[in-house]
Amino acid sequence: MYKNCIKRILDIVISLCGIIILSPVYLALAVTVRLKLGSPVLFTQDRPGKDGKIFKLYKFRSMTDKKDKDGNLLPDEERLTAFGKKLRSSSLDELPELFNILKGDMSIIGPRPLLVRYLPRYNEFQRHRHDVRPGLTGLAQTHGRNAITWEKKFEYDVEYVNNVSFLLDVKIFLATVRAVLKREGINSENSATMEEFMGTEKDGGPQA
Repeated sequence: MYKNCIKRILDIVISLCGIIILSPVYLALAVTVRLKLGSPVLFTQDRPGKDGKIFKLYKFRSMTDKKDKDGNLLPDEERLTAFGKKLRSSSLDELPELFNILKGDMSIIGPRPLLVRYLPRYNEFQRHRHDVRPGLTGLAQTHGRNAITWEKKFEYDVEYVNNVSFLLDVKIFLATVRAVLKREGINSENSATMEEFMGTEKDGGPQA
């Protein structure tokens, strides 16, 4: 009942209220991003949702479009400005995803939507992360976010899928607020963002 109906109703109510209440913040951030990073203000990218269905993800832009002499985008570390780092560490760049939640592409709580090119790289166990709508935050984000391995992150994602409940969602929401306030797990050990997922050698469930 909760997973198939009540959860979606809560998503609609919470996202709509959030958009209305935070409208001044949206405006202020849009102006600041335009002045600091230029246009477009919003970053959009195809991401896989429930059952692997592709949708357009919305975020506030946090990186420049600097390119090398061959016209290729520079690494994330070189394009992520001080302002962009603050935007990401505060998670304010993800506020436009409330519109994705309102549309039904995402949920407040669920596995984070990753890149489309990762789809064929998941093993059978990891693919179950797409059995539910992706979320603004999830179990992995409250257990290290970008500071844990991909395999561990997917273990948390599938654990969530197998145990969806109202109480678990409340716990994740409260833990997310605490993690954001403490700025925990924003970066991985080796990169300003998470390294690319190239696949897992061992097929199956949680790694020993």
